[in-house]
Amino acid sequence: MSMLRMKEAALIYLDRSGGLQKFIDDCKYYNDSKQSYAVYRFNILINPSDVVELDAELGNYILHQPLKAAQVFQSVCFIAVKTLLLIGQLQTETQIHIVLKLTHLPPLPSYSLNFCEFPLDYTSQRFYIIQGIVIAMTTVTKYTQGARFLCSDEACPLSKGFQYIRVHVPGATESATVRNDFFCNLCSSSLQEDRKFRVLGDKQIVEIITSKALHAFQGYSNTQSFRFQSLTVFLRDELVNKMNIGNEYKIIGIPTCVKTLQNSVCIEANSITFCNPKVPSGISENFRCLLSLTSSSCWKFTAILANIFASHIVPPGTYNLLKLCLLMSLVQTSDCNKELGDCLDILIITSDSLLVDRLLNFSINLVPRGIRHPVSTEIFPTLSRNNYGTGAVSIQAGSALLAKGGICFIGELATHKKDKLEQLQSVMESRNITVYIPGKKFGDDITQQMSFPIQCSFWSFVDMDSSSKKNMQKTNTLIGQMDCSLIPANLVEAFGLLINCNESSPCHPFLPTVQHTLKKAIDPEGPLYLASKQFTTEDFEKLLAFAKNLNVEFNLEAERMIHGYYLASRRIRTDSICGSKLSASALKYLVSLSEAHARLNLRKKVLKEDVLIAALLFETSLTLKYGAAVFCIAPNAVFPFELYNEEYLEQRDIYLTQCQQQLLQFIATYGPGSSIFTSDE
Repeated sequence: MSMLRMKEAALIYLDRSGGLQKFIDDCKYYNDSKQSYAVYRFNILINPSDVVELDAELGNYILHQPLKAAQVFQSVCFIAVKTLLLIGQLQTETQIHIVLKLTHLPPLPSYSLNFCEFPLDYTSQRFYIIQGIVIAMTTVTKYTQGARFLCSDEACPLSKGFQYIRVHVPGATESATVRNDFFCNLCSSSLQEDRKFRVLGDKQIVEIITSKALHAFQGYSNTQSFRFQSLTVFLRDELVNKMNIGNEYKIIGIPTCVKTLQNSVCIEANSITFCNPKVPSGISENFRCLLSLTSSSCWKFTAILANIFASHIVPPGTYNLLKLCLLMSLVQTSDCNKELGDCLDILIITSDSLLVDRLLNFSINLVPRGIRHPVSTEIFPTLSRNNYGTGAVSIQAGSALLAKGGICFIGELATHKKDKLEQLQSVMESRNITVYIPGKKFGDDITQQMSFPIQCSFWSFVDMDSSSKKNMQKTNTLIGQMDCSLIPANLVEAFGLLINCNESSPCHPFLPTVQHTLKKAIDPEGPLYLASKQFTTEDFEKLLAFAKNLNVEFNLEAERMIHGYYLASRRIRTDSICGSKLSASALKYLVSLSEAHARLNLRKKVLKEDVLIAALLFETSLTLKYGAAVFCIAPNAVFPFELYNEEYLEQRDIYLTQCQQQLLQFIATYGPGSSIFTSDE
């Protein structure tokens, strides 16, 4: 009676949810094909909350005994087919293969599978939800979805018909579905597969890690050692190719233990949902007050942010240019898919690699996808043979894909070989990586290729203080140009911003850094400055999380200025032999810099003041690469004064206003519409 009641409830649910009509439509497809199938597969969408309200016992069956629940729906669907004459070729109930697709699970701890905890439950054969980031995936292969067996004794009545049907169940291997040691229940003769009725489906295997495991790639200097392990997820049929490397997903599935993988725990996916990040509600009260106090200026707020940023690593007032660029690059990151033009790559020339390394390592930890590339691994995807016995090729993510929507800090350029640097240059120019899968090497006749978009910003530095590089540096003939001959010219060009961090320059006074280091050595845990107490690391995390989710747009004045500067700068840096020195992506970087400064100011409109900062940063970078040009600016144009108090901030605003007039004059002289341009230009 209990089973009959559950079947009635299943039929009522199918009718109310629209599942019955979908089932009828699917049956029509099978019936119209005029082909005889051994297995008829149907997906039924199940909302557990609705089922529990209708019939608690059936809801409990679905959540905790899904294989038996599928049999309930299988019986209901078979009766429907026979009653309504939906599929003329269908003979037995076993030919119907029901797959229950759950919309969600109850938001209770007992339904969440945490693979940071041990042991994992893989014996109950029920649904769990798990969340993780894809770090590897295989190519798509085939598996046996269903098969028909016949008794080998022709005199046996079961040597015909569709009595012996085997279908894949979660956790089953290929040999569990199809093998040669099955026997007839009637006469005990061996069963033989009728191969022409074998039904094949698509299969893909992915590996995921918990987001907590990303700490291993973020350069944490924690005294406690830890390890992490990936979890294998099996995708079948309509779920194939629904996951992308680097993305984070919530997966509903049934955990199983696969003996072919040394008894490792895997999960058979039932449904997949892309994880949308939570949008932060706002910023800290201290930053809110600071924003209010500096609202009269478009430059003061970001200047103060750069001044006090990372005050436990470098003293306030030092490395302001670098810190501003890092903050601007951080607000151009995203927790979801963004346009490729939003990336801000930074290459730093420094004589103090230790300090710069600490500063960059601290900065990447302020965003969820800040990845410090381990030297022992690969930056970009690599191929390997998988351990699953499927013959598929496994594609490992690499640091760049793991940093999707964030920052990939690749360390010092000198630690990478020439071929890797060439690959880095190619990727930074195209924002795409293509992986070629040689067929002969991996047991296939056809060579395949897969392309992956690279959606992260790259940070790196070059230590010019090493003895080998000091002896090789050349004397530059152009004003403002820096010797970058040790770095491939095309690679330098691929980085949007080139920053010179030299301790001996006015921008980076030496004495405050020495005093800071000594104080830190005496009291490692104590705050050295008042700014460290007022604006904590958590405050900066909230600020960046809020700022990067702002949707900004250019006003007309800013748009004209940025195009005018780009065209004028391209004009004066073009010669008849080498052509233009500005890359095709120069305008994208200018737009991205302008947007970043507006976001850092917590504004939704990009103003001409933002374009000025973008132009000054970009022109500083161009000067380091090629020397000074007509629009000649000081190396410390963005921070011409040390920011001690309000008076110095006012002086900086006056100076930047003068720079803005200089920029407008430059655009008027060399920009579009000026007499210098020919009609073709």
